[in-house]
This record gives sequence, structure tokens and C-alpha cells, in this order.
Amino acid sequence: MSSAAEQAMPIEFTEQAASKVGKLIAEEENPNLKLRVYVTGGGCSGFQYGFTFDEKKNPGDMEIEKNGVTLLVDPMSLQYLMGGVVSYEEGLQGSRFFVDNPNATTTCGCGSSFSV
Repeated sequence: MSSAAEQAMPIEFTEQAASKVGKLIAEEENPNLKLRVYVTGGGCSGFQYGFTFDEKKNPGDMEIEKNGVTLLVDPMSLQYLMGGVVSYEEGLQGSRFFVDNPNATTTCGCGSSFSV
């Protein structure tokens, strides 16, 4: 069940993603780390998603907290990610963070690039 504050967020950060981020932060032994999701030009479809750990929140960053971990999104990337879901999956082909993006009109087979 989501709280009203989570429902109002323009991006969803799933339990699976938050749990994995928490485990990775614990392994790094740095509680100041936050997961940053961003969009850059490139990839086979025009734009691509990126994920990195960051210790600081930049001016204008949107911050979503779940289960004691933080997701950061810069303002430029936010416009492409509105309504999206940041999640994490493990399967036979490996594990990955990914974005389910309703704004993407096409995506590539790898799932890391898209066009709008």
C-alpha cells in the first residue's frame, strides 16, 4: 500500500529497487550514497537511461525516499521520466535496474535506450 505522498510523486521507486539499493549501500559502507537515475542522448533509440550512485543532491534534483534509501532525478531527466517506474529485477539473463517509461514511444531490445 502506498502513502498519499508516494502516489503524488511523478516517478515511482519500487520496493525491489529500494531493497537492492539498500543492500548495495550497505556493501559500500557509505550511508550517504543515493541512487541517481538520469537520461542522456545516445543509444540506438535516441536517449538512454543511466544509473549511478551519488553522495550529494544537486540544486533542482527531485528526491524520492523509500525504505531508508533515496532516488535522485535531475530536472532535465525528470521531463522524460514523468510517470515512470524505477525498478530492479533478477532473472536468468542477469540483474538490472530499469525504467518502465510510459513516455517512450520506441525502445531497443536491451531496454536501456528509448525515443519519445
